[in-house]
Amino acid sequence: MRQQPIKYQDGPIGEIALVPDFLPAPENLAFKEKTVKVTLSLSKSTLDFFKGKAAHHQAKYQRMIRILLDKYAAHYAELGH
Repeated sequence: MRQQPIKYQDGPIGEIALVPDFLPAPENLAFKEKTVKVTLSLSKSTLDFFKGKAAHHQAKYQRMIRILLDKYAAHYAELGH
């Protein structure tokens, strides 16, 4: 379904609100944690899942798996497990 083009008009635009800056600083985006190479055996269905999601989001499936494992480990480390 095609959307109608937005029609802009001259004149007042109404009340404006400042939005606080919530984005991280560029130096925080460049942070790279040291990684260690490992060999990991995954089920075919799991690998297919991550490859499909990665392709859909134009990402690397290995990075998606690494981020998932990092978050899992951080969550349980916080709980003291």
